[in-house]
Order: sequence, then C-alpha cells, then structure tokens
Amino acid sequence: DLFGSVEPLLPSLREDGVAVWVLGAGPYPPGVVALQELLDAASEELEPEDVWEPEDMNDTCLYIFTSGTTGLPKAARVSHLKSVMCLSFYELVGASSRDVVYLALPLYHMAGSLLGIVGCLGIGERGRGPGGVPGIFWRLILPSHPAGATCVLKEKFSASQFWDDCRAEGVTVFQYIGELCRYLVNQPQRPGERQHGLRLAVGSGLRPDVWRSFQQRFGPVRIVETYGMSEGNVTLFNYTG
Repeated sequence: DLFGSVEPLLPSLREDGVAVWVLGAGPYPPGVVALQELLDAASEELEPEDVWEPEDMNDTCLYIFTSGTTGLPKAARVSHLKSVMCLSFYELVGASSRDVVYLALPLYHMAGSLLGIVGCLGIGERGRGPGGVPGIFWRLILPSHPAGATCVLKEKFSASQFWDDCRAEGVTVFQYIGELCRYLVNQPQRPGERQHGLRLAVGSGLRPDVWRSFQQRFGPVRIVETYGMSEGNVTLFNYTG
C-alpha cells in the first residue's frame, strides 16, 4: 500500500545503496525485492544457527521511526539486545499466556511492534511469580518457557467500537498511548460500558485526570504507566498507581 509513496524516490535510494523490500503482489521495478515470492519459495526448515544468530547482541537489529523526543523525527537504531528485552514487557506488567491483548498502535513505532507484538510472543506460562514478583525476575530462579498470549490486532483505533471489540474478542489487556484513553472517556455514555473483561491497561502518557475518569467510569481496571524512548536506555514503570 505504501509503495506508491516510495517509487518516486527509487533512483536516489539506489544511488545511496538503500535496498527496497515490498511485501505484496507485484510487479515492481528492477532493483525492488518482492518478499512474497521469496517467502513462498523458502524452506520451512531453519538454517543453522551460525547463519542467523547475530555476532554481537549490540549490533543493529532494526530501525524504528520515532516522532522526535530527542530532536527531529528520525530512524532510531534498535539493537538485538533491546529487541530481545522487549519479550519481557508484558510479563513485567503482570500479563500471562491466558490474556488477550488489544493492540491498535502503529507497528512502525516501538510501542506497537516491539512492546506489543514481540511482548505477546514472549509471555511465559506463569506471568507473575509468587507475591506478585514480575516473571522476568522470578524466571532467574525458576525458568519458564514462553507460551505467548493472544493478540487482537486492529488496523486503527475506534473509540466507539472499543468496548464492543473487548466483549467480542474476550480482551483482558489494553495497550494504550495516553490519548486513546482520553478518546474513550470523551465518548457519550452508553449502557454496558462496565460489562467487559478488561483487567489491565498499560502504556504511556496518561494524564492523572483521565486516569481517574477512566477507572471511575469503566470499572477497577489496573493501570500501569510506563515511560521509555526508542533512542533511550532507561525505562520507568509505575507499579503502585
């Protein structure tokens, strides 16, 4: 869908040695790699580890678009190590493999792709250890195997359909950016908006007034506010609320 925006730039990208990969039906101009054809032809057998294992976990794994907390919008470098650490995101906030996670964030952003999708893949069978200790720490003592959680992936967020989606899909965890909760609070009240299975909301940028209004209106949903940056190296978790 986005190839039309990139196509006029192909000559300058080729001059700079930038490869263009496209997932979807072609045909495409020379020099553009059609991934679907390669995926269809690829073997399901894993290559030996020395082919795909990174030589250094601090090497670049991928680039994530960031809106520019530390400057202008840009591509932020994400290492293999940071990507692997994102596997533990949902365990850190108390989710388990029994949860159903609602995700409507853009996948070109770290919150949607690495914390959201990769976080769902990395959820262990227990989630939290005894006494509420996050699973990532408990696993140092008693290792668990990632079991994964169900992810309900929405193409875009709809405040008017959100609670209907939660009921229809059995959603228990909602990953937000602060404005999404404000959109929900600003919706007209309707019957049944407290009849849902949502137990946990986790994300960034939730204002205190919206936080209070959200819980008063929609029930005792536990909220864990986090803060981090794609190009930063520190992440904060508000476990106490």
